[in-house]
Amino acid sequence: MKEAVLEFRGINRRHLEMYFEELGGVGTGNPCLPKKYTGGNWSGEILSEKEIAFTSTFKVNSVLVRFRAETEEELAALIKSYRYKTTRVGG
Repeated sequence: MKEAVLEFRGINRRHLEMYFEELGGVGTGNPCLPKKYTGGNWSGEILSEKEIAFTSTFKVNSVLVRFRAETEEELAALIKSYRYKTTRVGG
C-alpha cells in the first residue's frame, strides 16, 4: 500500500470532504477527525485541521489529508484528480 500526506491551506474542510465524495468515495459517517473515505482501490482521510496565523489579522486554515492506494500509479492518479478539485484560479 502506497500513501502520501498533503497539506491544504485556505480551503474549507467540508469542501475537502466533498471532493472525496465527488471522486466516488464513501465516508464512514463519523463526524469526528480523522474522517475516512474509501473508493474503488483507494482510501483517503482528513487527518487534522488547524488555524495558521501569518499576522494578527491574516489567518488561514490548514488541513492534512492522507491518500492511500495499492500502486504508485493509482496513488498519483488519485492525487492528481483531488488536486484538480482544489485548484483555485485567481484573476
